Amino acid sequence: MAAAVQPAIQVRAMHVDDLSAISAMEALCYEFPWSAGVFSDCLRAGHSCWLLCVDATIAGYGILSMGAGEAHVLNLCIDPAQRGKGLGRHLLGRLLDVAWWNGAGRVFLEVRPSNPVAMTLYESIGFREIGRRPRYYPAREGREEAVVMALDSPAQHGPVKSD
Repeated sequence: MAAAVQPAIQVRAMHVDDLSAISAMEALCYEFPWSAGVFSDCLRAGHSCWLLCVDATIAGYGILSMGAGEAHVLNLCIDPAQRGKGLGRHLLGRLLDVAWWNGAGRVFLEVRPSNPVAMTLYESIGFREIGRRPRYYPAREGREEAVVMALDSPAQHGPVKSD
């Protein structure tokens, strides 16, 4: 019996040429997606924009902003066909590595309360709720609040939980 071949997972920098694929994935995943222009603006602003590829095919992306000793996860998305394989954890780990390498003392993010899978991932890594932003996200019935979460640098509180 032959051993199963493991897919090749690569995290690489996002480029302008990737924007149409990223925009299509964003539209597939979210009812209120970011536009291609927002992704383009993130690249132009110098945000840390990454793609996760499985066997050379884009399977997800993440965007991190940095400033004043802090980082902010602006977007993290995995293709629905690739979910449940630990790829979100892998990509978030890369974003956190970038934040810590660049001296961030804390990483922030917002997440919809209606996205329990993402909240569970963030909590499993060590993010904790620090507040709520009322009416933050567009929603079918008006607006949805955001749960604001934060994770302190492992230099301040020990290593990040990996499982």
